[in-house]
Amino acid sequence: MITLYMLGSGSRGNCCAVESEGVALLIDAGFSVREVERRAEAAGLDVGRVAGIALTHEHGDHSCGAAGLARRLGVPILTAPGTWGRLACLMEAAEHRALGLCARVELGPFSIDACPTSHDAAEPLALVIRGSDGASVGVAYDLGRPTTALRYLLRHLSAIVLEANHDEVQLRMSGYPPVVQRRIAGSGGHLSNRAAAELLRELHHPGLSIVVLAHLSERCNTAADARAAVAPALRRVGFDGVLHVADQDEPLPPILVAHMVGIQFGLEL
Repeated sequence: MITLYMLGSGSRGNCCAVESEGVALLIDAGFSVREVERRAEAAGLDVGRVAGIALTHEHGDHSCGAAGLARRLGVPILTAPGTWGRLACLMEAAEHRALGLCARVELGPFSIDACPTSHDAAEPLALVIRGSDGASVGVAYDLGRPTTALRYLLRHLSAIVLEANHDEVQLRMSGYPPVVQRRIAGSGGHLSNRAAAELLRELHHPGLSIVVLAHLSERCNTAADARAAVAPALRRVGFDGVLHVADQDEPLPPILVAHMVGIQFGLEL
């Protein structure tokens, strides 16, 4: 079993973690070191168990606390070479372990796979973390469109953390300049509620028990709107798990992610 900690997700910072067998992996560190530690304590996560920090990309709302945490905890940074190249000057003597296509990393009880995403960063990634018992968590945000590689990576998972960044009408009414609106809605920007619902409908299978909507825009979305867009789509394909919406300011309670014994490759055995 994996415990998933959503420490915060949104326009002002993103950080989550998975824990199994006494080992934790931090996924992004888009808050200060002190704030990550505060949120971890509030959620019941012992940062002393963190064995590594996986970064999806270099933007500050995903990486600003990574260097300080890596130094304080003495743990490696797991990320794509392109992301590391953008951040290496900040990391000093931190160890780098490369993630990417065909570059699985083993860390404690976890195996971590990754694929590129469509976003305006150096080498952004989506991640899948699998535990030794078969439980699995996918994390995919900051993606303008779901690619074939992303769809393949996110197949047959126990839990998916997926961006539902904006409501398309609210984006048009947001007051953002047209160039910013085009960037957010474009192929290198962010996934809308509608696009997230469509992707989750494609990815649904009997073993999917947890969905977390993440990286909501404060200006162009609400938790209620994201849930209203995604929940009916999941119901239509028979999802009977739990739908969560990550909060920007406070962590969610710990989420238990179990491997569904007897469920394999989306089929009931």
